Amino acid sequence: MSKRSYTKQFKLNAVRLAIEGEESTAQTAINLGINQGSLYQWVAKYRSEVMQSGVNLSPDEEIKQLRKEVSRLRQEREILKKAAAYFAKLQA
Repeated sequence: MSKRSYTKQFKLNAVRLAIEGEESTAQTAINLGINQGSLYQWVAKYRSEVMQSGVNLSPDEEIKQLRKEVSRLRQEREILKKAAAYFAKLQA
């Protein structure tokens, strides 16, 4: 498999869609046809750069990001609960 490269502008647009959009980051990656892991890395890099630069988000943007993160964490928790129950059944 060849490694695809993306322009900085494409990455920035993808990150903005992931952060500001209504869909999850994973769904945004699927819609754009890119690897989910790549998009998560781009978002993490963007957030760290924003934090280092001292740029503050508006309260509305911050609330939107935090709500999206809470939603994602809840989904992850539910998946882990189901996996734990499944493996507990296997051991019983």
